[in-house]
Amino acid sequence: MASHVATRVRTQRSQSMVEFAIVAPLLLLLIFVMVDFGRVIYTYITLNQAVNEGARVAIRDSPLLPSNLAVEAAVKTHAVDVSLATPCVNGPITSAVPSPNQGWLYITEQNPSSTVESLPYLVSNNLVNAPGGQTWAYDNGTCSATNPAYGHARLQVTIRYHFVPMTPLINQFITGNLVISAAAIYRTEY
Repeated sequence: MASHVATRVRTQRSQSMVEFAIVAPLLLLLIFVMVDFGRVIYTYITLNQAVNEGARVAIRDSPLLPSNLAVEAAVKTHAVDVSLATPCVNGPITSAVPSPNQGWLYITEQNPSSTVESLPYLVSNNLVNAPGGQTWAYDNGTCSATNPAYGHARLQVTIRYHFVPMTPLINQFITGNLVISAAAIYRTEY
């Protein structure tokens, strides 16, 4: 009778190990998916707070009007744990995907063009794409020319961030291109 009980205990122990081996990968996958989902939400909230703060800096009226650099500094200060670059800070906003775990910052007019805008076009249509303290600037043809804000114009601060999940299985499902966008549009005070 004692050997029958010992065999039964060993069988139950083996059964538990097999059940754990089946359930453990699913449990670990669920945990990693929850962690990645939390990271996406955290990044989205961080980006939204950063663009709102950047837009607040871009529109304020003061004796020394804000510049692109002041807006960039405010955004980067509030974008904790997010790497940001400014390939063409005043546009155009491209559909290209930034490097993994990196974002691009833009300061443009509301609903900016996806093509390079020259200065005469901007001036003729009263469109602005930079804070009022920005000096007039021309670029090499790959970025829009800088036209400083005036007359209570609307400025848009945008971040496009390429989020890469740490779970390889999720990364395969989204094909590695999860771009999180955040934008804030405020009217200038000057």
